[in-house]
Amino acid sequence: MDNLIALLIAAPLLGAAVLLCGGRRLDKAGHWLGTLLAAVSFAIGLVLFADMLGKSADDRTMHQHLYTWIPVESFQADIAFQLDQLSMTFVLLITGVGTLIHVYSIGYMEHDERRRRFFGYLNLFVAAMLLLVLADNYLLLYFGWEGVGLASYLLIGFWQHKPTAATAAKKAFLVNRVGDMGLSIAIMLMFTTFGTFAFGPVLASAGETSEGKLTAIGLMLLLAACGKSAQVPLQSWLGDAMEGPTPVSALIHAATMVTAGVYLIVRSANIFNAAPDAQLVVTIVGAVTLLFGAIVGCAKDDIKKALAGSTMSQIGYMILAAGLGPIGYVFAIMHLVTHGFFKAGLFLGAGSVMHGMNDEVDMRKYGGLRKYMPVTFVTFGLGYLAIIGFPGLSGFFSKDKIIEAAFAKGGTEGWILGAVTLLGAAITAYYMTRVMLMTFFGEKRWQPAPDADAAPSAEPAAEHAPGEMPHPHESPKSMLIPMVLLAVGSVAAGAFFEFAGFVEWLEPVTGFAHGHAPISAAAVTTATVAVMVLGVGLAYLQYGRRPVPVVAPRGSLLTRAARRDLLQDDFNHAVFVTGGTHLTRSLVYVDHTLVDGVVNGTAAGVGGLSGRLRKLQNGYVRSYAVSMFGGAAVVIAATLLMRAV
Repeated sequence: MDNLIALLIAAPLLGAAVLLCGGRRLDKAGHWLGTLLAAVSFAIGLVLFADMLGKSADDRTMHQHLYTWIPVESFQADIAFQLDQLSMTFVLLITGVGTLIHVYSIGYMEHDERRRRFFGYLNLFVAAMLLLVLADNYLLLYFGWEGVGLASYLLIGFWQHKPTAATAAKKAFLVNRVGDMGLSIAIMLMFTTFGTFAFGPVLASAGETSEGKLTAIGLMLLLAACGKSAQVPLQSWLGDAMEGPTPVSALIHAATMVTAGVYLIVRSANIFNAAPDAQLVVTIVGAVTLLFGAIVGCAKDDIKKALAGSTMSQIGYMILAAGLGPIGYVFAIMHLVTHGFFKAGLFLGAGSVMHGMNDEVDMRKYGGLRKYMPVTFVTFGLGYLAIIGFPGLSGFFSKDKIIEAAFAKGGTEGWILGAVTLLGAAITAYYMTRVMLMTFFGEKRWQPAPDADAAPSAEPAAEHAPGEMPHPHESPKSMLIPMVLLAVGSVAAGAFFEFAGFVEWLEPVTGFAHGHAPISAAAVTTATVAVMVLGVGLAYLQYGRRPVPVVAPRGSLLTRAARRDLLQDDFNHAVFVTGGTHLTRSLVYVDHTLVDGVVNGTAAGVGGLSGRLRKLQNGYVRSYAVSMFGGAAVVIAATLLMRAV
């Protein structure tokens, strides 16, 4: 069975190569080929999963070594894979949800002339993500990490004829490069510290290394995680990335790529366990981002950007849980998987709404769509109930566990983190109820299709004449079936994990420890449900009982700031762009005045001195004789003076 691991990556990689290099002859069948190969990878994953279940918990790790990649004395990197319970969880999520998104894209991208290339990019992304989670060393993981970044750039900017899409792709690429520097530095530190970057030796020796070195490695790994998972301070790219086609949002920004940072931290558990300062910073980043994304999601009228803020917030929950150490690692992954179901379903549901609304993304121009799109309404509604933590649905089980783990941290830190997670749950219920009410309830507020030049954010999945009124209708079956299946996961995944022993499944890899919560689990659950009801009620009072204006009111200072992503771009522009410009100008001034001044002054001084000395070399014998006489007189006088002394 070990020999099948490489085939997990080979299938979608083959699809990417064929679709991107095969030319237009594959235009008519390329989408089917890409979907088939994604499904093949999923089928291989199921076979390996079944084989893994038949083994004891301590004997489930599989290895496959293909060849030695870089052999240079003590520096050796292998193309080798490791499949254990943690990576298997990601394999099934990536290939399973990825296959559903491929199927959805068949209908969604039907009118796009470059559909074959789109499916090639999807296959490339799946292959890179699988390489990332299957690598048995950090250097090969980095290779997959960069592959995911490349595929993300290509997919976000797929409609590069739109300036906003091209800009968003470049922004995502550049911000992620900052995080990638963290991973590259961490790998260098690992090699200088441990003499290797393979998971086994590095993680086994982590407890024997100085805390300072481990803290430095942990902080660099966290920086990398912040880039890929859109966490503060590298979160600014995620909202703009919604310019990509909606299936991209579902695949990259819900189920897979943004979870890579969570995987990296949990995979490196031994490093963070031995570096408590780095672990504390992880929890702080998660807590801040949890609230940051939730507040941003409250103010967005663009349905995809509201969901993007939600994604940022939910990943914050996972990062916070990962920072809690052994009491939170398992629950971070549990919420990661349930989030993959309901958030992918929500994004696909948003795409279905846009499909029936002339590609409109402004929720203020929706309203009453439940009557026209009943399947989309039900599937989106189940995802909504799951994400707000409605009792019995998947988000209730996974998010509740994170909140319990936050309180179980103990001490003042536990109370603060617990309060933050409860506040985040309340805000989540508020903004997601707002999305539901503005989209599916109330009176219709539909507007004619805008001119293409006036609406650069509209997705060109289908052509609509300017001035054409929307005719809401249900999406084709190729889009509805994946939405229904994801809705099933949104309902049942949490309960399944709760009662099927998910903790026992991951414990051999991540470890697990019970914390000491100051309050009972029942009290935490009661508080979680209470704040959820509070958030829903507040949103209903504001958007359910009042007409929703088509034009957004000016709002409070906080609302206006949240619409601008809490001024994150303004901050980046002021600090890095404007600050960098001033720094560059200062360096240029120093170069021109100080460096060039020293160089040019030295040259001028030598030149002036040479000009004066040149006057002594005039070619006249009488001048030379006088000089010799004067010199001799000075020597004689000095000699006599010395003798006298």
